[in-house]
Amino acid sequence: MSNLNVENRTLYHGDNLPFLRNLNSESVHLIATDPPFNKNKDFHATPDSLAAGASFQDRWSWERDVHQEWADQITDDFPKLMEAIESARYAYSDAMGAFICFMAVRLLEMRWILRKDGSIYLHCDPTASHYLKAIMDAIFGQRNFRNEIIWCYSQGGKSKNGFGKKHDNILRYSKSKKFVFNVDAVGIPMTPHKQDRTGKNYGGKMGVDEKGRPYVEKQGTKDKSGKYRYYRYYLDEGKIPEDYWTDINSIQSAAKERTGYPTQKPISLYERIIKASSNEGDVVLDPFCGCATTLVAAERLKRQWIGADIWNKAHDVVIERLKKDGDIKNNLFEQKSIIYTKELPERTDEGEEAAPNQQVRERVKEPPNPYKSRQAMYEFLLTQHGSKCQGCDREFNDSRYLELDHNTPKSSGGLNHISNRILLCGPCNKLKSNIYALPGLRLQNKKRGYMVDQNE
Repeated sequence: MSNLNVENRTLYHGDNLPFLRNLNSESVHLIATDPPFNKNKDFHATPDSLAAGASFQDRWSWERDVHQEWADQITDDFPKLMEAIESARYAYSDAMGAFICFMAVRLLEMRWILRKDGSIYLHCDPTASHYLKAIMDAIFGQRNFRNEIIWCYSQGGKSKNGFGKKHDNILRYSKSKKFVFNVDAVGIPMTPHKQDRTGKNYGGKMGVDEKGRPYVEKQGTKDKSGKYRYYRYYLDEGKIPEDYWTDINSIQSAAKERTGYPTQKPISLYERIIKASSNEGDVVLDPFCGCATTLVAAERLKRQWIGADIWNKAHDVVIERLKKDGDIKNNLFEQKSIIYTKELPERTDEGEEAAPNQQVRERVKEPPNPYKSRQAMYEFLLTQHGSKCQGCDREFNDSRYLELDHNTPKSSGGLNHISNRILLCGPCNKLKSNIYALPGLRLQNKKRGYMVDQNE
């Protein structure tokens, strides 16, 4: 694992993709982030609020928002991931495909920078949650899926022709089977005979154990013998939340913590996430930090934090919120206390990937050439060699039988260059892939990363 190559309380202003690519591999304990949702609408902050002027367009276009380099990289290196992106594009719309591709290239980088015991919480809603889960399964591995948390709230979502939409989705994944989860830190306080916000009574059978600790005992389901199971909750510990959270409401219009930011989430929501999946002193990252809810929660819980956002007022809001909501002395967060920068950090881990077992054996330094799209490379090679496989010399009457691949394995993260390209038929491509694959690598070809090693 690498050391983090930025200082605590660093806030980067700009596109988060190059920032993520310049963070050291395996240097972050927890990513908790609330990116755009693909709501196909524009968001604006409340006038005369702390976040006045904040706005963003949550509309997406394949032609405008997807860089050809992204699509080519994913097609070459992560074909199963591209299948998930294309399923969103064709089943829903080009706009959904563009949004999912935008998220995919960033989630790939987030996986590289997570420690082996790290976790990620991705906040979304039913608009795209099922497509986002598909790409997270491809990137993090379906065995590392831990929870789909349903956050229920009472505001908004009123309708006369359907059920009110009053919940968000939070997808929780770990980097591997070893991860942090602090059971003792996430209990919901319980009081006997007190109703929760859904009207249910905690009640149950009251009792005191041999150590004098009061508890509530509730009846559960029947076991195989037909007898009821009983579950005991100690009042001083609370009840571990299920994967649906009804005890944290959305921010009301008169709430003290409200900044006016259009998609602001409550601090208590992110405090629960941070308590559950990190420890004091750990590094928490929010690459879509917006009005700094994650950063404020991390500061209050004595975690280190780094954030990134393209909004040019994020710095001012971070400072003001930390003064107001951070439970710390106002003079701690003067402007010099937060590192606000547009400069990308320099990696100190020699640029190594976070998952070396997914790299090809040979690393090839390719010459600097103008970037060519995948389609341009394919057409160029056809003009040079015709519809002939460069592995077995078999000629085909249809060029679609040929697949574009690398002549020799490319350097991790390097651009695609025409000097390192070749057209192969399917059998030759698979044979070549097996030659270059590391022993024990659980992939069908040499493409790194589209399926994680399930032994992690």
